[in-house]
Amino acid sequence: MADPVNDPALRSFIDVPVDSPFPIQNLPFGVFHRPGYESPHLGVAIGEFVLDLAEATLAGLLHVPALPLGFLAAQTDLGEFMALGLPIWRETRSRVSKILRSDNSILRDHPPLRMRCLPASADLAMLLPTRIPNYTDFYSSREHATNVGTMLRGPENALMPNWMHLPVAYHGRASSVVVSGTDFHRPRGQTKADDADAPTFGPSRSVDFELELGVLIGPGNALGTSISTSEAADHVFGMVLVNDWSARDIQKWEYQPLGPFLAKNFATSISPWVVTLDALEPFRIAGPTQDPEPLSYLRCTAAAAYDIHLEVTLQTSSMAKTVRISLSSAKYLYWNICQQIAHHTINGCNLQTGDLLASGTISGPTPDSLGSMLELAWKGTRPLTLLNGETRVFLNDGDRVTITGWCQGDGYRIGFGEVTGCVLPAFPV
Repeated sequence: MADPVNDPALRSFIDVPVDSPFPIQNLPFGVFHRPGYESPHLGVAIGEFVLDLAEATLAGLLHVPALPLGFLAAQTDLGEFMALGLPIWRETRSRVSKILRSDNSILRDHPPLRMRCLPASADLAMLLPTRIPNYTDFYSSREHATNVGTMLRGPENALMPNWMHLPVAYHGRASSVVVSGTDFHRPRGQTKADDADAPTFGPSRSVDFELELGVLIGPGNALGTSISTSEAADHVFGMVLVNDWSARDIQKWEYQPLGPFLAKNFATSISPWVVTLDALEPFRIAGPTQDPEPLSYLRCTAAAAYDIHLEVTLQTSSMAKTVRISLSSAKYLYWNICQQIAHHTINGCNLQTGDLLASGTISGPTPDSLGSMLELAWKGTRPLTLLNGETRVFLNDGDRVTITGWCQGDGYRIGFGEVTGCVLPAFPV
């Protein structure tokens, strides 16, 4: 039976354009700071407005019987709510949907109450959805892994022997995960030219973006236990857009034998709105055929991929408008989120509420669907020419990268909003 909250025929009393990322079928959760208020509030996006869950609770509009009285009004981030699990998330989203429906007059016909409970999103400062205790970055796009491997080792050795058998990943730096709109300084570190005898220290000359999606964990698992592929989705609070910025020249020198370090820990940007798997359910699809068949603990009996349209735009400091440089899709991911979670925990590792698990760079099979500058400019050998005549092989100071994503429904979109950030000059040392 279809979830009535996802019914394409549902309409809100708030006018939501058909290309808005936040119709009533979506209702993503986020955290914001509102002018005149001391503490952050939880919210749900609807069109160009946000339902303030604290104000809606205090006004008596939003009562979830399974939650303590006033619970939603007392929270300053989503962490405690995320830890409560799928039944609570589902009931809360359903009750928010009822408040916002076109046939419900409780907010629709009371302007003062609407002003109190539905601030314009443009007036709010979005924050990280929750404290992120741990961050894991996977490497789940076969096209991306093949492209990078081809550049490094040639096409005959593009994929390492383990890649087709397990979701490769590394543990990243959680403290430098930032919300969309947070600009960052060009990182510094050691690099070594191929013809040099010794490394040098200085700003990276090869700063790159990485087009990714991420999941935020709700309830975790106890140390010494694991989560199966069939149980994994119930541990996912929702999904966000991710840009895992990279310094390719620093990475090239430092990554052997233990992997990325300074090349990746300076900034990872995520979108502020968390889209629930319930909202994405109509767009769940089977992923790519996996051959060889994964080991038993990685097998999925149900479709676990999502048809999410992804775009990357670039705006240089001399451009008045952005230009699209990549058009991709989450459907290309070889390893899905259920397999990632099952593999992450199969050795007894305990996931925690708020953990961020990113997909790794998402690239498609065509030249315009590549998810990084490394691939778009093919390791600097094919400079990318922009509409104003500028060229790029990697990102310059003042370049702003924006990632957007959505699922296209019948007359509506389930969108993520955007994740954006600008490269600032390296800070002096």
